[in-house]
Amino acid sequence: MEDGFAALSKIVGEREREIVARWRELLAMSAGGAGRIKDAEVEKQCRDFLSAFADGLRAGATAASDPAFAPARQLLDGVSRSRANQGFTPTETATFVFSLKEPLFEQVRVRFPDDAARVAGIGWEMTRILDQLGLYTMEVYQRSREEVVRRQQEEIAELSTPVVKLWEGILALPLIGTLDSARTQVVMENLLQAIVDQSADLAIIDITGVPTVDTLVAQHLLKTIAAARLMGADCIVSGIRPQIAQTMVHLGVELDVVSKATLADALALAFQRTGRSVVRKVASKG
Repeated sequence: MEDGFAALSKIVGEREREIVARWRELLAMSAGGAGRIKDAEVEKQCRDFLSAFADGLRAGATAASDPAFAPARQLLDGVSRSRANQGFTPTETATFVFSLKEPLFEQVRVRFPDDAARVAGIGWEMTRILDQLGLYTMEVYQRSREEVVRRQQEEIAELSTPVVKLWEGILALPLIGTLDSARTQVVMENLLQAIVDQSADLAIIDITGVPTVDTLVAQHLLKTIAAARLMGADCIVSGIRPQIAQTMVHLGVELDVVSKATLADALALAFQRTGRSVVRKVASKG
């Protein structure tokens, strides 16, 4: 008598059409792909995975980690990553594998209608290996979601630290939110690149949007200022509110840099340092 895996492989090969049809029906009912993936793509994913699954069984694989299941795992990599990028939930992603159990079990019962022990044995082996593949799918999904979140955080950090050219040789870096080590690195890279691109002599770092300045934030600011000075640009810090000033004094924080209350005051000082002045134009009387 053939073992459970060999019997399951034969059933998949002979009843592929029925299995795929029932599998797609269950996926649609569980929203595990309905509406966001084209029917043709879902069917192809089902057929490709079922074929790779059967090939692994025929090759003697008895666990999801076996080399014979490498093509099946590779297909699940693609399925999991695409669903993670498309915003599928973990449940919807795992359903792709777990919903295959029912159509397979139905076909096993059709093949062995009078052998309950045989059906139970094959069903157990099938469930065990599909559970392993389902867990593998979730691991890939989790890693993919973490990559998506990390990439989005990097993009947000990039967008939240724009360097603005205020005047010839004068830059402004408005900071909003808390400064941590990772964001400080982005701030520093953006500012230094802008100093090179614009041949800037002065950079105004405006911290009006920074909720609080503690010792750690001050250290991050000092690193940015020191890096700018090494590139030949002096810095002015603006936007220090009274509450922040009191906190810095209480903590004994010294920025060792010229500071102004507002961005306008800092810009006026920058004009003065570069030998410029702003003069109100008097409208001529007609």
